[in-house]
Amino acid sequence: MLYSLVLSLIDTYSFLNVFKYLTVRTGLSVFTSMFVVFIIGTPFINFFSAKQILDPIREDGPNEHIIKKIGTPTMGGLLILIGVFSGILLWGDLKSIYIWFLIYIVAGYGFLGAYDDYKKIKYKNSSGISFKFKIVAQILIAVIGILFLSFFSENTDLQNLYFPFFKNLVINLGWFFIPFAVFIIVGSSNSVNLTDGLDGLATVPVILVAGCFAFISYVTGNIVFSEYLQIPYISGVGEVSVFLGAIIGSCLGFLWFNAPPAKIFMGDTGSLSLGGALGAVGIITKHEIVLAITGGLFVFEAISVIVQVVSFKLTGKRIFKMAPIHHHYEKKGWPESTVVIRFWIIAIILAMIGLATLKLR
Repeated sequence: MLYSLVLSLIDTYSFLNVFKYLTVRTGLSVFTSMFVVFIIGTPFINFFSAKQILDPIREDGPNEHIIKKIGTPTMGGLLILIGVFSGILLWGDLKSIYIWFLIYIVAGYGFLGAYDDYKKIKYKNSSGISFKFKIVAQILIAVIGILFLSFFSENTDLQNLYFPFFKNLVINLGWFFIPFAVFIIVGSSNSVNLTDGLDGLATVPVILVAGCFAFISYVTGNIVFSEYLQIPYISGVGEVSVFLGAIIGSCLGFLWFNAPPAKIFMGDTGSLSLGGALGAVGIITKHEIVLAITGGLFVFEAISVIVQVVSFKLTGKRIFKMAPIHHHYEKKGWPESTVVIRFWIIAIILAMIGLATLKLR
């Protein structure tokens, strides 16, 4: 909205031309969303505490969680989403189909996550909505979004799958693109959701992945840089960097309150929406495999749950002391802060590897 106003005034005030640069608007998006979260964070937390909107701790989780985390407000994802929408609505180009696709995914998954959190709070347990209902709803939201993107987008590469480390290895997925894209969005959403189990554990990796893809979307949308890096050029996709800037700023602001010991948890409201957004960005930029690399920590967490479930159903034995795997290390005696920081280090390494794939082709 503000960007549209600025555009209308450029002919009168030439100095406003600076706002046409993606880098400037991305930076403003970061600071706007971060500032909004900083300002409303404390009253938001106080209100949720007063209204007893508290996180129901898993009874089968580490004993320390029951002692230390009980009474902590949840649904902090609402705080993140307010920051994200503030940044993108002020500085994003609302004529972009990619921006509206991302807004739809974030809002849809955020609403689903909020409903899940509401059920947990209402019935004072960690179950929430049923797994079947959640998956069906996630798939439905993703299918609608992908069909919308396919119909309105002019991206001729949308159905292509590109492989990192290879210059010319491209597979046209055809109609299989729709289930593939749905899998990416739903998988990414649930992977971030599973990772969000310790103070700040999911927040920093989300910032890292969003930062990587802010750069990727910028160079993908720039014909000079994309040709130099030998990656597909996609007109208009650079606008996604403004959206990711809003995610980075909101998560940085949220981390101020979510750092150990957390004053608030993001809940499914935040984790489902942020994960869905990252999956959607991977599809838009045509770097789905790079997303799996940069977000490898999320993939690792999801695989640990799948392995645990399959092993228990087939053999009656558990591979890990507890899944997701961050709880396994807690059960082994690692302090929470040690688990979080070491997982952050892994996320940083994976992010650097993911960025390196842009040049190693």
